[in-house]
Amino acid sequence: MLSVLSRWYKERFSDPQAVTLVLILVGFALAIYFAGGLLAPLLIALVLAFLLEWPVAQMARIGINRPTAASLVLVLFIGLMLLISFGLVPSIWRQGVNLMADLPSMIDKGLNTVQLYINRYPQFVNPSQLDTMVAELKKLLDTQHLLDIGKQLLGYSASLLVLMVYAILIPLLVFFFLKDKDELIKGSKRFFPTNRDLARKVWNEMNQQIFNYIRGKVIEIVIIGVVSYIFFAVMDLRYAALLGVLTGLSVLIPYVGATLVTLPIALVAFVQWGISPEFGYLMVGYGIIQALDGNVLVPILFSDAVDLHPVFIIAAVLIFGGLWGVWGVFFAIPLASLVKAVINAWPVPIQIDENQDESQTGERVLHDSK
Repeated sequence: MLSVLSRWYKERFSDPQAVTLVLILVGFALAIYFAGGLLAPLLIALVLAFLLEWPVAQMARIGINRPTAASLVLVLFIGLMLLISFGLVPSIWRQGVNLMADLPSMIDKGLNTVQLYINRYPQFVNPSQLDTMVAELKKLLDTQHLLDIGKQLLGYSASLLVLMVYAILIPLLVFFFLKDKDELIKGSKRFFPTNRDLARKVWNEMNQQIFNYIRGKVIEIVIIGVVSYIFFAVMDLRYAALLGVLTGLSVLIPYVGATLVTLPIALVAFVQWGISPEFGYLMVGYGIIQALDGNVLVPILFSDAVDLHPVFIIAAVLIFGGLWGVWGVFFAIPLASLVKAVINAWPVPIQIDENQDESQTGERVLHDSK
C-alpha cells in the first residue's frame, strides 16, 4: 500500500511547479475558510474592482491617466448605486415588511383552498393525512414566529455599524485596487515562490474567465430583474418590485435559484387570483422568462466563459456553498472552472513500464558480468 502511494506521489508531485500550485491554492482556501468574515470587505472590493477594471482600462488606453480614470469610474458607480438605493430599496423594504406581515394569512388561505379541492376529490388524497399535514404546517407558520424571524432578518441586514464600515472601506479599497493595480500585483509576487510558472499559466486562463463571469452575472441579474418587474407590474401582481428583485437574484444559484423563487411568486399569485386565467398567464409568462434566460441570455453572456456540465455546476454550488456560504455560491462556477483549469494544466506523469524496466535492468547486469 505504501509503495503504491509513494509511486503515485512521485508521479503526480515530482514537478516542483505542481507543488507550488497546490500550496498556493491550499493557502488561499484556508485563508478564505477561516477568515472569510474578516475578509468580506476585501472580497467585495475585489469583485467590484474586477467589474470596473474594463472601463478604467479603456479610459487609460485613450490617454487618461489611471488615477483619474479610476476616480471617474468609481464616482459614476457610486452615484448609480445611490440612485438605485434611494429609488428602489425603500419600495423593496416596504414590500418585504408587508409580505412578512401578510404571509401567515396568505398561507392559511392557500391551505384552505387546497383542502377544499381535496375534500371535493377525496379519491386522490386521503383527507385525514392532509389535515395532519396542515395542522403541523400551521404550527410552524405561527404568526408571531414568522414576525420574529422577519424582524431578526431585517435587523441583521440593517446593522448601521456594518453598513457604515462597508460604505467607507469598500470604495477606498476599490479605488486603490483600480489605481495601483500593477504595483499591487508586482508587490504581491514577493510572497509567492519563484517556481510558479504553472500557477501563472492557470491564473492567465482564469483571469479572463472570472472577469467575464462577474460581468455576465451582473448583466444577467439586471436584465432578468428588470424584465420580471415589468411583467409583474403589467400583470398587477402584488409585491412586484420585491418579487422582481428576487427573480433577478435567483440567477446567482444556477438551476436551484429559479425553482426556489417560483414558490413565493406562485403563492402570491394564487392568493391574489386563485385558480384563474390571470394565474395561468402569470405562470406561463414567468416560465417564458426563465426559458429565455437559460436558453438565450446565458449562452450569449457567458459563451466560452463557462464550459462545464450542469452536473458539475450543481455539485460546485453544493460543495462551495457549504464551505463558504454566499461567497461560495456566487463563485461556484469560477471555482469549478479553476478546478478544471488546474486539471488541464497539471503535468502529465511519465508512466514507467515495470516489465521493460526489469528487462533493461537484467540486460545491464548481464552486460556487466561479461
